Amino acid sequence: MNKFKLSLLSLAVSTAGLSSLVAAQQQPPAEEPVAEEQQVEVIQVRGFASSLFRSLDSKRFGDVVSETISADDLGALPDVSIADALTRLPGISAVRTGGQAAEINIRGMSGGFVFSTLNGREQVSTSGKRNIEFDQYPSELINSAAVYKSPKASLIEGGVAGTVELKTTSVLQNDKDHSFNVNLRGMFNDRADEVPDGQDTGHRFSFSYQGKFLDNTLGLALGYARLYQPSVATQFIGLAYNGQKDVAGDEQNEFISEGFEIQHLGGEETRNGYLGSIEWQPHDAFSLKADAFISQFDKESFARGFRVKFGGDAAAVGNPVLNNRSVIGGTFNRTSQSFTRVEIVNDDNRDYDEVKSFGIAANWDINDRTNLVFDVSHSTASSDFRNGLLWALVAEDATVAAPQLDTNVSISYLLNGMNLPDIGFNQADAFSDIDRVMVSKYGIYPFVNSDEVNAVKLDLSYDLDLPVVRSFEVGVRFSERTYSNDRSVFEYGSDGAFLNSQPPLQLTADMATVVDFQGDFANYPSYLAIDLDKALTAWFPQGVPQPVQTWGAGNVGVVNRDPTSNVDTSWSVLQSGEVYEDVLAAYLMANLDTEIFDLPLTGNVGVRRVTSDQSATDLTDVGGDVLRGAQNITDDAGLVNNQYAQSILGDKYTHYLPSINLNLNLTENTYLRFAAAKVISRPPINRLASNTSINISDDGEINGSSSNSPFLRPFEANQYDLSYEYYFGSGAVVAALFYKDIQNFINDFTIQEFDFAGAGFAVPDVIVNEDGVPRATFNGAFSTAVNNDRGGYIRGLELAYTHVFDFLPDFWSGLGVSGSYSYTESEVELINTLGGEAITTTFEGLSKNVFNGTLFWEHEGVEARVNARYRSPFVSSQVGIDEQITNFDSELVVDMQFGYEFNDNLKLLFQVNNLTDEPTKSYFGQKAQTGTLQFFGRQYFVGAVYSF
Repeated sequence: MNKFKLSLLSLAVSTAGLSSLVAAQQQPPAEEPVAEEQQVEVIQVRGFASSLFRSLDSKRFGDVVSETISADDLGALPDVSIADALTRLPGISAVRTGGQAAEINIRGMSGGFVFSTLNGREQVSTSGKRNIEFDQYPSELINSAAVYKSPKASLIEGGVAGTVELKTTSVLQNDKDHSFNVNLRGMFNDRADEVPDGQDTGHRFSFSYQGKFLDNTLGLALGYARLYQPSVATQFIGLAYNGQKDVAGDEQNEFISEGFEIQHLGGEETRNGYLGSIEWQPHDAFSLKADAFISQFDKESFARGFRVKFGGDAAAVGNPVLNNRSVIGGTFNRTSQSFTRVEIVNDDNRDYDEVKSFGIAANWDINDRTNLVFDVSHSTASSDFRNGLLWALVAEDATVAAPQLDTNVSISYLLNGMNLPDIGFNQADAFSDIDRVMVSKYGIYPFVNSDEVNAVKLDLSYDLDLPVVRSFEVGVRFSERTYSNDRSVFEYGSDGAFLNSQPPLQLTADMATVVDFQGDFANYPSYLAIDLDKALTAWFPQGVPQPVQTWGAGNVGVVNRDPTSNVDTSWSVLQSGEVYEDVLAAYLMANLDTEIFDLPLTGNVGVRRVTSDQSATDLTDVGGDVLRGAQNITDDAGLVNNQYAQSILGDKYTHYLPSINLNLNLTENTYLRFAAAKVISRPPINRLASNTSINISDDGEINGSSSNSPFLRPFEANQYDLSYEYYFGSGAVVAALFYKDIQNFINDFTIQEFDFAGAGFAVPDVIVNEDGVPRATFNGAFSTAVNNDRGGYIRGLELAYTHVFDFLPDFWSGLGVSGSYSYTESEVELINTLGGEAITTTFEGLSKNVFNGTLFWEHEGVEARVNARYRSPFVSSQVGIDEQITNFDSELVVDMQFGYEFNDNLKLLFQVNNLTDEPTKSYFGQKAQTGTLQFFGRQYFVGAVYSF
């Protein structure tokens, strides 16, 4: 049997040039001697080419199908976040938010199917779901990341798409006794001058220290990373088609969009990351390591421009232009029944996110064969998000004592596919006239959520002296997770009228500035940008409560509700609540090392047993009936609601998850891998929350509905992987096939004769109807989210190629290429009606074609590379609109980097992200029905890295 000697693998990765295959740290089992004549040659090259070869080593000797990235030193990964780095791996693509990668998709599956750990510990998310927002993690503080595409029994369950394992540094494994790294870069965005008050410059700064003490028995690592960057964009957003009207005169209704938005986005993003690690190894058989990781990501942004409301079926529609039966153009005129209008928007959004991860692990070699690892961890994520919305409407004359809303509204538009639409307004001149525009409403809508998991696990491995099984592993893990969300509201005025009780505000010259659209948007009307603080100070009269906020340190504070408002805000109670999730998992796994037909065969086979106990707080609408449990419930805004009964609902279930990974060494340089497993992904944590409405009819029939459900079960899939890998002296070729048999999805469904009492709902046995006659209640229908038994396959092909052209003359010997291509298809079809007509779409996150390529050249300290990432159209949530699922157009993102290494300590870098200024574009089912057109600009970085 061939034995392989592995060196310590590490990789220094750049933003623009991270290859599609990257490295992880691997070492051979200590008990396996290495035959001198069977050692695999380790190619000794420097720079980026070296990282590629180490990457190939990692893939070559790994026991599962995986891709990895790592850094030689803490702080050496220069990407803005670990999300940017991950998107350059085969089969992985990104959903860009604000022009940057945030959520990743793996093999055509969205972020909700991606599980993530930090130092082997489950991570919770600031997204309010389970989707990890990887832009929360500074790349400077992450030492390595692995994407496991095939699982093994010892991995924590949860990733149908895959598992991303992030790791911070382990100091005692360093070659150096002490190391220090400083990274400083300035940043410039070339579209910031198109956004009023937009910031065009930013910076990145990080430093790290790693040291070994007490004869290399004590290790200490400290790191800090700061990112300050402008957030700028100019965008058009088409809104969902939620109205119907016969505009063609054929006695059939056509679908009408709610309207559209044209806006400037600006603001700033500040992320501070902190890392601390201490490791103690008093002797070879025992080590104790404690880790702390904190990332605070604060975003303060504004949206300015206008929002158009077409007015639904009550508006007068002239000269309609249709795409099938959906209106994509025409002239909308306000009628006495419609709300057709143009709103001048000056919104203020604040989002304070924080992730904390703490853990301590003890690793003990009990004897020469037995190893025991005990780990305790705590992970929290909190997000304090606040919409501050300021509406302004056009008045006939804003200077008079009793101003009137200008109801003479006519809006003409024609969508232009993936280009900006043609738009005209009869009120266009008024949008920038201080004597016509008046502030009519202000509202604050805080959304605070927190997610916390505490876990403890114990893993034991035992080496065997058997022909087939090299060792076995057994372990147990218990975790407690609590998720909570809280809503509250402040509202004053009206977004569709001028109220007498809350009259509109007349603007003064010091409150507003005329803003012009520029660049691609230069043909659109100017508007008034309003100073929010000055307007609110002038507007709120004596005695009216102003919104009070205690922002900072992640504290949303208190938001007072206007006592004179008659707006129904019961949703603030219904959208608040908690979810509890306890998980007990145990596994048994055998590690294989044998031969078949005289060919070395390694791998593992095992099973993981997972018992989940989940529950959620529930509010059942009992119409204020105290006998059925109605209570006074007060939200953070002081709103008291007495219509609901509180309870706890939930479910408990067990999964068995078998897995097998086999690696066959066909020749010294050729490998064949096969993997099979049953996998699960839990429902989005917010969908386990319960928001139930129950109605009991006069004859006693109980009916109910809930958009979420604490009874939801995980997604399940059986998956298979087969890959062929060939390694040659200066590169490799890899081809892989994968197949996922998805067992179920979450759909909205109506269950007939649902057992409400058995499920824990507060329902009576008998009611008294309107005639005073007692009626026994009986079960009716319950409409809710359920796991259906309809699934389907996701299957695909991945190809990867790496080659350093070392046969070229000396000057060109550092020229190389690395690339990957993924093809993914699925029979799963989802129905989307946001574009009006029901249209089938692909599975969310699936791009049929994904390409990633890097061309690089290195010579005598000079480093140059260009990276291109392409993904074909896919389905995802539209930027800026909650729960608006659209089709995203294909995109090609190109980055470049040039660097010069003066010596082993100092390196200068110049980088450009989004070199071609690629926008984000989306549409509703068909490109004729425009969704989002968002332009971000290019980002330029100039800086230096110093290490010693």
